[in-house]
Amino acid sequence: MPVADQLASATAAPAPEVVIEPTRGWLPINFREIWRYRELLYFLAWRDVRVRYKQTVLGFLWAFLQPFAKMVIFSAIFGGLAKIDSEGFPYPIFLYAGLLPWQFFSESLGRSSQSVVGSSNLITKVYFPRLIIPLSAIGACLVDFAISFTILIGLMFYYSIPLTLATLLVVPLVALTILAAFGIGCLLSALDVTYRDFRYMIPFVVQIWMFLTPVLYPVKIVPARWQWLLLLNPLTGIVDAYRAAILGKPFQWGSLATSTAVILVAILIGTLYFRRTERRFADII
Repeated sequence: MPVADQLASATAAPAPEVVIEPTRGWLPINFREIWRYRELLYFLAWRDVRVRYKQTVLGFLWAFLQPFAKMVIFSAIFGGLAKIDSEGFPYPIFLYAGLLPWQFFSESLGRSSQSVVGSSNLITKVYFPRLIIPLSAIGACLVDFAISFTILIGLMFYYSIPLTLATLLVVPLVALTILAAFGIGCLLSALDVTYRDFRYMIPFVVQIWMFLTPVLYPVKIVPARWQWLLLLNPLTGIVDAYRAAILGKPFQWGSLATSTAVILVAILIGTLYFRRTERRFADII
C-alpha cells in the first residue's frame, strides 16, 4: 500500500455515529415521522391481510360470510322473534347498517390491542415509530370492511333504499371509526405489553360492549333518563350516524359531536400512554 494512501487512511475522519431514538416533547404523535415510514405501514398492513387468509379454503370470502351470518341470525332472533323496533325500516338493513361499523371497530380494536406483543420480533431488532404497529393492524381490517360493505349495497338495492349525497358521509364516518379504534387500541396495546391478562379480558369486554351499543336496537329504545350514559359510548353516535347516512333518517348531530369529543379524549390518553411506555417495549417483550 503506498505511503500516501496509508497517511490518508490514518488521518481520515471516523464515520459519524448515528443514534436513532424516539422524538421527545409533548406532542403524542409525530405525523412527519409516521409519513416517512408510510411504506413500512403499508407493508405491515398487507402482511397481516396475507397471513390472515393464507392456507384457507374460502380466503377473502370469510370477510363476507361472517357479517352475513351474523345479520341472518340476529335478524331472525331480534327482528323476527323479539320484534325489536327498527324505526320503520326493514330490520335486516337497519341491523346491518349498525353491524357494519361495529364489526369494523371490534375487529380493529381486537387486532390493534394485541399488535405490539405480536410484533415483538420487529420491536427488539430495529427502530421505527411504534405507533405504526396498531395503525397497520387497523389498516388490515379496512380490507374486510370494504368486502363487507358489498353486502350493504346489495341490501340497499333489495329493499329499494336509494343512494343519496348523505351516503357520502360514510367516508368521514369510517375515518372517525378508525380514530376510535386507534385511540383505544393504542392504550390497550401498551397495557397488554405489561399486563398479559389484557388479551383475555379484551374479547370479553368487546362482547359486552356490543350490547351497550345501539347495534341491535335504536337509541330511542333506551329510557330518556339513561340515554346520557349511552352517549358516553363513542360508538353510539357513530352507529346512529351510519344509519342516518345509509337509510336517510335525520342525523343526530349532538350525539355525533359527543362521540367525536370522547374519541379525541381517547386518542390523547391512548397515544400519550403509548408514547410514555414505548421505550420499555423491547425490554419487557
